Amino acid sequence: MSVVGLTPLVTEPAAAGEFAVRVIVRGVVGGGEGVEETVERLGGTVVTELDLIDGVAATVPSGALDALRTSPVVQSVTPDGEVEFAGKKGHGTHMAGIIAGRDSSVPAGREADYPAAFVGVAPGAHIVNVKVGASDGSVDVSQVIAAIDWVVEHRNDPGMNIRVCSTCRSGPTASRTPGWTRCPTPRRWPGARASSWVVSGGNDGRAHPRLSDPAMNPFVVAVGAADPHGTPKADDDTVPDFSSRGAPARRVDLTAPGQSIVSLRDPGSIADVEHPTARVGERFFRGSGTSQAAAVVSGAAALLLQQRPTLTPDQVKRLLVSTTMPMPRADAEGRGAGLLDVRRASDAGAPRSTQTWSPGNGTGTLEAARAGSNVDDQGVLLTGETDIFGRPWNSRTWAGAAATETAWNAGAWLGTPYTGDSWGGTSFASTTWQARSWREADWAARSWRSDGWSARSWRSGSWSGSDWLSSGWSARSWRDASM
Repeated sequence: MSVVGLTPLVTEPAAAGEFAVRVIVRGVVGGGEGVEETVERLGGTVVTELDLIDGVAATVPSGALDALRTSPVVQSVTPDGEVEFAGKKGHGTHMAGIIAGRDSSVPAGREADYPAAFVGVAPGAHIVNVKVGASDGSVDVSQVIAAIDWVVEHRNDPGMNIRVCSTCRSGPTASRTPGWTRCPTPRRWPGARASSWVVSGGNDGRAHPRLSDPAMNPFVVAVGAADPHGTPKADDDTVPDFSSRGAPARRVDLTAPGQSIVSLRDPGSIADVEHPTARVGERFFRGSGTSQAAAVVSGAAALLLQQRPTLTPDQVKRLLVSTTMPMPRADAEGRGAGLLDVRRASDAGAPRSTQTWSPGNGTGTLEAARAGSNVDDQGVLLTGETDIFGRPWNSRTWAGAAATETAWNAGAWLGTPYTGDSWGGTSFASTTWQARSWREADWAARSWRSDGWSARSWRSGSWSGSDWLSSGWSARSWRDASM
């Protein structure tokens, strides 16, 4: 779901009036080697086999494209171009480093022998990047829904095995936001419940009456931030002011380190350019937020699933929440059950746990889910029941497709292509998507906070190496759990 600029590449003329065009050809399920044979029969050349999508990268004569697209063994044909992100925030790189980073000099399984090296929580985890936000971080709730649908429908694709979904959106939740049972975010449907959802609780402190969307959903693992105050002990930890407190009906489930977290730096990213004092040497960057805390818990969930692959999402949540460390100095509204303790979770027996909250049906409105934070495209606000493409939104139609895992089809979500032609070249304003900013800087205020990436909020304590928890991270030897 990346916002990209995509240009088809052409080579020398293949014949009079024709050019050889580089394309990605995806085959139908069960098509076998028919795609390769079709490409070659039409005068093309297979460059690379792409087993992950049952397809190939190929070069074909431009005049053969129509015949290739209509072949019964071909599901889709899209340009194979030079893909370049239209800018980058740096947030995703920071989260990925926390979850699964590992210096190349550190052998797998021997992380504990290299205390000075950079190692994430689950260094062998497989990261699947589902990029939603634009280069400046702005994103509409309809894009988040599309991303959730994609993860649910592709979780078992070859090479995927997506067991943990880390969602660090921290979206707005005004008092008029629909109740979670109607909100179009992680649902009770079987597909959505097949993976563990770990969600940042939000960076609104006490300013809003609810946790962020989708953290307000009680089925997910909602994570708040903890400030370690530069020590490895939990008894002096507090909850930073920015960490959302929620309401009595729904607080965060637990906390994890979320203040002054050192992770990978993305040179040239917006965060890197705007906050040079956050750099730690040349490779690292320091930041704070419930996103960082959710990344820590996501890695912990991956470790538990590597240790015990048969755990259900409800069992994973129960293990994480029931084995926390007390935080006597932290306020009860923000600490949840306490501070994450992976050692205790890994040592505990598998609990019997089935959450019995009322199922969500996803039939709420997009505008209510936006809660007043609307994307602004060159002065045109995206409002009402209209998705990011400017198409009418029918929540009941979407809910039916999502429940049956049919919202995505051949790179198109609800009938609108997300791949191959950069969203079809239009936006909700019926113009080329250029300015992707939140009105009144609302996204910056909520996802990154005005002081979330400020040197004033960072402490001298570093959370790199072996300092994650006082009980240590011997569990780092577990590998291959997918995110």
